[in-house]
Amino acid sequence: MFDDNHAIAIYGSAVLRPDRGSFDPVAVLLFVYAHAGLGSRVEAVVVIDEVEELLEEIGFEPETSVLTHRQAQVLALRERGISQADIADALGTSRANVSSIESSARENVSKARETVAFAEALRAPVRIRVPSGTDLYDVPQLVYEACDEQGVKVDHTAPDLMKAVSDAAGAAVSGREISTPLIVGVTSEGMVRVRYQE
Repeated sequence: MFDDNHAIAIYGSAVLRPDRGSFDPVAVLLFVYAHAGLGSRVEAVVVIDEVEELLEEIGFEPETSVLTHRQAQVLALRERGISQADIADALGTSRANVSSIESSARENVSKARETVAFAEALRAPVRIRVPSGTDLYDVPQLVYEACDEQGVKVDHTAPDLMKAVSDAAGAAVSGREISTPLIVGVTSEGMVRVRYQE
């Protein structure tokens, strides 16, 4: 009977030295887990290899990313529906550690999005300050006028623009009223960005 260490050792040598024979490392792993009674965790380990291929395929570079390699792995596995417990088993760590890694990764992604939005707002040739108390229905006209002055085309109808502003502003819009001052930026490509202080 094999234990986890034997299964991982056999799996590791299959991956590291495939030139020693014409075996399929995944098939070896499935065989070992099936005979060791470890089948419940095989999916997570096999998916880890698929995630590594995915990270390589999309060009993930931990040196230039806000995510560590482990954070990218965990996020990719969670997006595939793998439980934290199964990820922990496959990575040889605790579920609490996987939870912490996932939480940090999601926070880093959120901060990265905010940074990109901030940088886009700085570069936007059109920035409109929308004071609190403004009717949401008046916002499209303010945006269209400012864009016309700068020669920027907005590919949104008035209802689409109101929805985009309302969705992006969240709690800063209450019904039809702007309850928190907004900055609506429009990039040279016509993309609309909304910023506000919480």
